[in-house]
Amino acid sequence: MRVLKFGGTSVGSVKNIEKVIAIVNNQAASHPVAVVVSAVGGITDLLLKAGTLAAQKDETYKDVFLEIHQKHTAFAKALTEGDAIVMADISALMSHLDDLLKGIFLINELSPKTLDKLAAFGELTSSRIITAAFNHQGIEATLKDSRQLIITDGNHTKASVLYDRTNENIKEFFAKASQNITILGGFIASTATGETSTLGRGGSDFTAAIIAAALEVDQLEIWTDVSGMFSANPKLVKQAKPIRDISYHEAMELSHFGAKVLYPPTIVPALSKNIPIYIKNTMAPEEAGTRIGEQEGSNGNPIKGISHISDVALLTLEGAGMVGISGISKRLFEVLSLQQINVILITQASSEHSICIGVMEADALRAKTAIETEFAYELSLRKIDPVIVETSLAIIALVGESMKSHQGISGKMFSTLGKNNVNIRAIAQGASEKNISAVIAEKDVKKALNSLHEVFFEGNRKQINLFITGVGNVGAKLLNQINSQKKYLKDHLNLNIRVLGLSNSRKMLVSEQAIDLDNWEEALAQGEKADIVRFRENVIALNQRNSVFVDITANEPVAMAYEEYLRNSIAVVACNKIAAAGKQEYYANLKRLSRKYNAPFKFETNVGAGLPIIDTLQNLIASGDSITKVQAVLSGSLNFVFNNFKSGDSFYDVVQQAKEEGYTEPDPRIDLSGVDVARKILILARESGLELELEDIVNTPFLTANNLESTDVPHFFETLKEDAAHFEKLVADATAAGKRLKYVAQLDNGKASVGLQSVGADSPFYNLEGSDNIVLFYTARYPEQPLIVKGAGAGGDVTASGLFSDIIRLR
Repeated sequence: MRVLKFGGTSVGSVKNIEKVIAIVNNQAASHPVAVVVSAVGGITDLLLKAGTLAAQKDETYKDVFLEIHQKHTAFAKALTEGDAIVMADISALMSHLDDLLKGIFLINELSPKTLDKLAAFGELTSSRIITAAFNHQGIEATLKDSRQLIITDGNHTKASVLYDRTNENIKEFFAKASQNITILGGFIASTATGETSTLGRGGSDFTAAIIAAALEVDQLEIWTDVSGMFSANPKLVKQAKPIRDISYHEAMELSHFGAKVLYPPTIVPALSKNIPIYIKNTMAPEEAGTRIGEQEGSNGNPIKGISHISDVALLTLEGAGMVGISGISKRLFEVLSLQQINVILITQASSEHSICIGVMEADALRAKTAIETEFAYELSLRKIDPVIVETSLAIIALVGESMKSHQGISGKMFSTLGKNNVNIRAIAQGASEKNISAVIAEKDVKKALNSLHEVFFEGNRKQINLFITGVGNVGAKLLNQINSQKKYLKDHLNLNIRVLGLSNSRKMLVSEQAIDLDNWEEALAQGEKADIVRFRENVIALNQRNSVFVDITANEPVAMAYEEYLRNSIAVVACNKIAAAGKQEYYANLKRLSRKYNAPFKFETNVGAGLPIIDTLQNLIASGDSITKVQAVLSGSLNFVFNNFKSGDSFYDVVQQAKEEGYTEPDPRIDLSGVDVARKILILARESGLELELEDIVNTPFLTANNLESTDVPHFFETLKEDAAHFEKLVADATAAGKRLKYVAQLDNGKASVGLQSVGADSPFYNLEGSDNIVLFYTARYPEQPLIVKGAGAGGDVTASGLFSDIIRLR
């Protein structure tokens, strides 16, 4: 024999009930089955709502009752074609319900006993309709009222089962039963005196387990709307995986910590008789689902699942008067027990100075009042402080019986949460090590679950979520590179990069779902009006794990926002030089925040576009080397200009060409004035350990005063025409001496300078072509022959590539 239980969603529609009938009929062909059914989906909530309204003298309870009546009537008509006997039976039940609600309304009270009578109507009605539906299809089924089998104590709304009488009733009934299919309402029972009682919300699972254990069946099946238990809540973790096999104790832990697919007490009767439990999907009966039973030792993943409980409050009782005093814990938990407040987490400092407990938020105020009443005397003497209550919390839990034989699980859990700025308020771990629990802010639950699932279930595949501002030329190329490399990154680097936010000067878009990079321009065009502050607020509010803000602007307000991103553990990848080359104090603070909040601050493209200049310098310093001198051509723009400027050419034309081909900033004065190069050498100086400001860089201009005093870009180009002779003389003098013009940056003995130089054929800068950059690092290890980094130092593709490299380094 087998016991099958079908939950509220499984019997929540006529279509689903038809599937239930097919599943049961198929099994009944080979063995007898007991079928336990829940109330029709949503009905129990409506019953409780109607009762609450009636007790409050609110006549709208009648509308709720009418909804309940109509829903059941519609089901009965559809499943039995309006069979007169069935319709009369349902009408009688609804009449009894109407009388009960009228009584509640009249006496203005809803006691636990009455609440049980009220809630029972869901299962009483559904079991009658479903039995009639079987018989209407010519499938013989017998209805049995569970209240005649399961006997409980008088603790209404969550009664305890009296197993001796219950088991005797069940065995006696089924021993005499000749039918192949027996339908029973779940959740409901009766007291020894015959009053209706219930087994708690979710109690239909428990009903099925009680019957299964009494009859010692070969398996218990719980049919629901998901294909078994999952490694995490699939509604919150898209990558959650079904669990094929799980132990009784693991399933109990997961169900206790919020895995709603199974009511926790269900496992106990099955465990006592070693009856395997199968969690199956009514909508997809062919899928394997989850088997719960005795498990052999596993060499696989020690973690079976990650679960959570929401709406938790943390209460802390502390005070010097608790230290060394026996009986404090007894009094605390006794008073909570008397108030029927369930404690779901306990942690106590070894100093005995404080005890911290987790309860459901709905019980927090009642718990605080009860505790402070119990300890009123100690509070009056200030031996114990008033109870501290923290709300808007949740408990997350790692569950797995094999965790005890694997080192580093808790370390990996807490470091993963820390890296994602998830603050842990309390921790609990039993000696059995089946469960490691942590209390966190409710707002961080989704991020925490996804972060932990990524580490423990996805082969360390890391998901990086990007929020990019400045999607112009370079930004568009970066998006194209990310899109084209998606498969390679997943296959070879175990990296999944998603773009969740985009912004340009006009529009912005921040989405919880990945933006389609094949159509990102259209999506962005439909976004809201761009706003730097609003964009940042949206990114922080989204609270995604492994978030990265990518700045591809030259905007100072954007650069000044890095602090807020880093404080929220959001990494920053910047093409914008303003932050790293701004005030030393701000640069140092960004570095400090990056370390404090474990949020990387990457700005490789600040100096050499796609060249690994800063990375090379950082590696030299980290390995114990020291920088003695740096010589460099750091402006691809200026190198392009002077490589293309020959005697007899128009300097104006060459600069115009550089601007049109994207080698210069939109305002070429930034490049030609030397400010851009000065910023780059300043960044290298700071990365080598020096504390300098931009004004400390000696900048010898090659532009004329007329050029430097130009009012705007068009005026600047006009001054280039006016001063053509000045630029002709510069190139002519260099050519006559057999030299070439290069704009050189130098850091030597703690001093930095930039300026135009004429270099001979013996210089490593002489043959530098196109827009290439070159950096010579002279160090304690490279005193004579410098370490050289050379390559393209300007252009949209290489700059985008540099940003992409910084992003990949975050994995």
